[in-house]
Amino acid sequence: MTNAERRAALEAIASEVRACTRCRLASGRTNAVPGEGSPDTEVVFVGEGPGYNEDRLGRPFVGRAGGVLMELLGSVEWRREDVFITNVVKCRPPSNRDPEPDEIAACAPYLHRQLEAIDPALVVTLGRFSLGTFMPGTRISQVHGTVRPVDPETGAADATVLALYHPAAADRSPDVKRQSFEDIGHAPTALLEARARRAARSNTGDPGINAADPGTNAGSTNVVSANAVVGVMATPGVATVTIDLTTDDDPAAADLTIF
Repeated sequence: MTNAERRAALEAIASEVRACTRCRLASGRTNAVPGEGSPDTEVVFVGEGPGYNEDRLGRPFVGRAGGVLMELLGSVEWRREDVFITNVVKCRPPSNRDPEPDEIAACAPYLHRQLEAIDPALVVTLGRFSLGTFMPGTRISQVHGTVRPVDPETGAADATVLALYHPAAADRSPDVKRQSFEDIGHAPTALLEARARRAARSNTGDPGINAADPGTNAGSTNVVSANAVVGVMATPGVATVTIDLTTDDDPAAADLTIF
């Protein structure tokens, strides 16, 4: 899929989301929140659902939790406009309650199509409801900071998933925030490994997916620059990786786009 095709696909999904009435959340929203970011990124962050500020502005992660997410991104030298940010539900649940299973199911096709369009190498889950989509049957307290292959049935055909606590939980708890910074530190390495795996599959012509191996698929045409610089930080054994997430054929395409 070309840059223009990805952008057009995401814009079409966003238009549908803004007019959606598939579940009860539509009746109480101010604005639906489809998601935003670079259509050419390799990294998609998936949270739970919009809160008060997100509902008011129609943008994901713009409140206190969004501030924490920006801190986390900055700690690995990524920017908001380098990634795509969305949620499992696109409208605010009343009083910020947990989304109901039928509400998540109603929004699932939108997330599936966003992932199909972007074809990320890395999906970062934020909190337990996003985790339930990409690592079903697990508990965030047990798997945060870990990675595993993404089931291509989610729409991400050839991706790795990294589990993080929700930034709102990190905002409430210094211990969770400390752990979140440690967990996001695995993201650059996870991306490099996912990128290498995708390239290897592509070079061998391996389709990558079968019922017994819900691993990865080599179908991506969304190849990005491997412009990575690794440097050792003051903490022993910890590295920071600066990665250019823009595409080789369109290096200017990392500008923030709101869909």
